Amino acid sequence: MSRTSVLTLENVKSKDRNTDLPERDIDDLIQLASRVIAPLWPISTFAARNPWMGFETQSFEQVADWLKNIRDIDIYPCSSMILSAKSKGEIDESFVAMGLQDWLDSHTFNVPRNVAERFCHAALKLEPLPSDLLTSHKLDKFVEELSGLNTDRNESSLIKPMSSHIENQDGERLVDILDHHVIKWCKLYLDDSQAGWAMPNREEGFYSAWQRLIQYDPALSKHQRKHLKNLPQDAPTALKKALFELEIPEPEIQTYLEGHLLSLPGWAGMMLWRSRNSTHEHAILTDYLAIRITLEWALMQPYLPCPRQQSKIKVSITPLLASWIHWGGLSIEEWSKMSQAEQNDYLIFAYRFDETLCRKLWLEAWEQTHTDRLSQKISSKQSYIKNEKSVLAQLAFCIDVRSEPFRRQIEKEGPFETIGIAGFFGLPIATNELGSNHSHSSLPVILKPLHKITESTDESELKSYQQRKKAVNSLSYTFKAMKQNVLASLVLPEISGPWSTLQMIASSFVPRRANRFMRNLHENWLRKPKTKLSINQVHNNEDEVPVGFSDEEKVSYASQALKMMGLTENFAPLVVICGHGSQSANNPFAAALDCGACGGAAGGFNARVLATLCNLPEVREKLFYEEIEIPKDTVFIAAEHKTTVDELQWIYVPELSEAAKKAFERLAAVMPKVSHNANTERLSKLPNFQSKFINPNAEAHRFAEDWSEIRPEWGLARNAAFIIGQRELTKDCDLEGRAFLHNYEWKRDTSGDLLGNIIAGPGTVTQWINLQYYASTVAPHYYGSGNKATQTVTAGLGVMQGNASDLLTGLPWQSVMKSDIEAYHSPLRLLIVIQAPNEYIERLLNKDSGFREKVKNGWVRLASVDPEGRWKNW
Repeated sequence: MSRTSVLTLENVKSKDRNTDLPERDIDDLIQLASRVIAPLWPISTFAARNPWMGFETQSFEQVADWLKNIRDIDIYPCSSMILSAKSKGEIDESFVAMGLQDWLDSHTFNVPRNVAERFCHAALKLEPLPSDLLTSHKLDKFVEELSGLNTDRNESSLIKPMSSHIENQDGERLVDILDHHVIKWCKLYLDDSQAGWAMPNREEGFYSAWQRLIQYDPALSKHQRKHLKNLPQDAPTALKKALFELEIPEPEIQTYLEGHLLSLPGWAGMMLWRSRNSTHEHAILTDYLAIRITLEWALMQPYLPCPRQQSKIKVSITPLLASWIHWGGLSIEEWSKMSQAEQNDYLIFAYRFDETLCRKLWLEAWEQTHTDRLSQKISSKQSYIKNEKSVLAQLAFCIDVRSEPFRRQIEKEGPFETIGIAGFFGLPIATNELGSNHSHSSLPVILKPLHKITESTDESELKSYQQRKKAVNSLSYTFKAMKQNVLASLVLPEISGPWSTLQMIASSFVPRRANRFMRNLHENWLRKPKTKLSINQVHNNEDEVPVGFSDEEKVSYASQALKMMGLTENFAPLVVICGHGSQSANNPFAAALDCGACGGAAGGFNARVLATLCNLPEVREKLFYEEIEIPKDTVFIAAEHKTTVDELQWIYVPELSEAAKKAFERLAAVMPKVSHNANTERLSKLPNFQSKFINPNAEAHRFAEDWSEIRPEWGLARNAAFIIGQRELTKDCDLEGRAFLHNYEWKRDTSGDLLGNIIAGPGTVTQWINLQYYASTVAPHYYGSGNKATQTVTAGLGVMQGNASDLLTGLPWQSVMKSDIEAYHSPLRLLIVIQAPNEYIERLLNKDSGFREKVKNGWVRLASVDPEGRWKNW
C-alpha cells in the first residue's frame, strides 16, 4: 500500500465541444471568470483595493480553502506572525480556547471528546512536527500497512492551464514559458511612457497588434510561428478556436479562464481596470485571454492531444499519523490495536483539524482580543455626553488613520474640536490646476467625477506662468526624449553627466538641503500666482463633465458635507477643512501614501473648494432654510495635513473676522508643538528612527526628502477599526493611529440614510484599504510587491521584480514589515463600530444586503455602542 492515500474528485467529462459558442456567451464567461481577480490601477494613481472583491458572496473561510487548494496561497497569518503577536500580548489565549470549544461543538466526529481536546490543544501550540518522527523507519513501515483514508470532505476543483502540467525536454514548465511570452507582449502594448519605440499598430487594439507581429517573433520556433500565422482577425473567434483545439469542454471554459487569469493576476488586473475605464479598450481582457490561450495552444502542439486526467487531491497519511503520536500522545502500539474504522476516524479528525484551522482559530482570537480591548478602552474613558463648551476652532480631517494621532495632539493644546469625514468631503470633482490642459479625478476611485473645477488667474499672470511652466516641461521632455532615443542617448551622459553627478552627490550626502534647494528653485522659477476657482457653472459642450456648480448644487454639496460632519450648529469662529497628502522622494509608491482611496490625489484642493462654498453668502442664506445657521463671524479656511512630517499647510485663508483671526493666531501658535509631539509619537514606531535626534521635526523632513529612504512613513499600516460616531466616543482614547474615525450623530439621522451612505462609501473604502494591507502581509509573494529596493518600474504603470515577473499588485515589503522576520502590520479584518441604537444597525443590515453579506461571510467585523454605552458584537 502506498504511503499516500488519494481523495478523488470526479470531474464531469463533457464531450460537448461546441465550436459555435456565441460571442455574447464567451463575453459572459469572461465577465464571470474575472471575479477571481481585482482591477489594478496604475501605480501613479495607486488606490487600495480588495483583492477578493469578487468573492464576497462566499465566506472568508471558503475562499481561503479554495485559494489554498488551487494556487497554494495561504491567506491566514503564518505561525511565526501569530506566535510573535502572542509573545507581545496581542492575543488573549482564552479566546483561542473558546473558539476551539465552539468548533468542537459544531462538528461531529468519532473520536472521544477528551482525546480530541488533548490533540487540539497540543496542535494549537503551532509547533512543527519533529523531523526525526516524520522520517522514522518505524512510522514508514506502519504507514505502508495502512489501508487508506476515506473522507467525506467535499473539495472544489478548478482546471489549471494545461501547460502547467507539462515540462519540455529542458525541464521547464510550459506555463512558465507561456507567462514569459505574455509578460513581454503586455509590456510592449501597455507601455506609453518608457519605451523609445512604440509597438506598431498599437492603436488597433491589443489582439490586432499582436496578431500582426506574432508570426515574426524570434523567441518562438519556426513550427510555432507557422501555427500562429493565419489566426482569426478578431479576439473572440481566436479564443474560441484555441479552446476548441485544446479540447476544453464547454461546461469547464469559465474555470479554465479563471485559471489563466490567476496565473498572472497583476497583468490580468491591469487589463480588467483598462476594460472598465477606457472607452476604446472595453474588450482588452478578451484580447488578453485570446492571446494567452492562443500562445498556449502553439506551445502545446507537440503534446496534443493531451490526455485528460481526473483532478485528484493527495493526502499524505504520514504527517496525520505523526500528529497523533506527537500531539495526541498515542503510540504506534496503541494505533496497531485500533480497528481500521477507528484508524480512519482518527486520521480524518487530524485531516480536518489541520494547521490552517489552527491559524484560523488564532486569527479569530487575535481579532476578538482587539475588539475586546477597544471596547474596554472606549467604555473606560467616555461618558458619551457631547461637550457643549465653546471652542475656538473646528478642524475637519479625513478619516485616514494617520489623522487620529494628529487630531489627538491638536485637542490637547487648546479649545479645539476635530471632526472626521471622508477626505474628498463629498465633492465629486475632477481638478484642473492652473496652466494644465489635463484634469484628474479628486475623489475615491469607486466614484466618477460629476464636475470639473479649474484654477484661473489674471490673463497676464496666466500667460507669464504658462511660459515659465512650458520651459520647465520642455526641458524635462527633452531629457526624457533623448534618454529614450537610440542615437541621442549615446551623447546624453556627456551633456548631463556633470549636473547629474552633482545632484546625485548632494541628494546622497545632504538630502534635506539638496531637496530644499531644488524645490525652492522650482517654486521661485514658476512663481505660481494667486488663483481663483471656477465655482460657478460654465456651460461648455466640449467638456465631458460641467465646469463648476449650479446654485442648487453649491448648497447641496455644502449641506451634505456639513451633515456628514455632524456640524450643523454650534459653529466655532474658525472652521478648518483639512485635506491630506504625503511627501517622499524617489518613491514609486508615493501615491500609496496619499489618500488610500483617491488614487494618489491629495485632498487640499477639495478642502479649498468646500471652504469656498461655505463662505459664499448665498449658500449660507439657503443653508439657513435647512436649519443650518452659520454665524456671520464664522470663516471657513482650508489646509492640508502633510502626513510624512505632521504639519498643516495653509492653502486658502480668506479675510478673517476678528473672532476667526484670534482663533487662527492661537491655532497657528500651537502648531509647532503639535507637529513636534505628533512626529515624536509617529517616528518612534519607525524601525530606523534614532532616538538620539533631539529635533523630531527635522528628522521627519529628512525621512521625507532623502531619496534613499525606503520607509518615509508607515502609511496606513496597522489599520484595524472604523469607528462611526461622535468624537466624544473616542476623544480621550489613544487609538495608536489604528482607527479610521468618521463623525456621526444618530439623533439627526432618523431615516438611517446618512449611516447607509457612510457604510456604502467610506465603509467600502476602509474595507478595501484594510484588506489590501492584510493581503500584502499574509501573502506577500502573491498579493504584495516584494522588496522596494529591488523593484523595477515597468511601462510607467507598475512595478516588477526583475524584468519578467507579474505586474505586482500590492504593497511593498517595507510598508507592512518591520524587518525581514517581524511584521509591523497586524493582519486583522476591519472592525466597524457604529454608535447608534441597535434598531439602527438592524435596519442597516436589512436594507443593505451587500453589507450584510460582508458581515455574515467574515469580510468585516461589526460592533455597535448604544446610547447607554453598551457594546454589542454582531
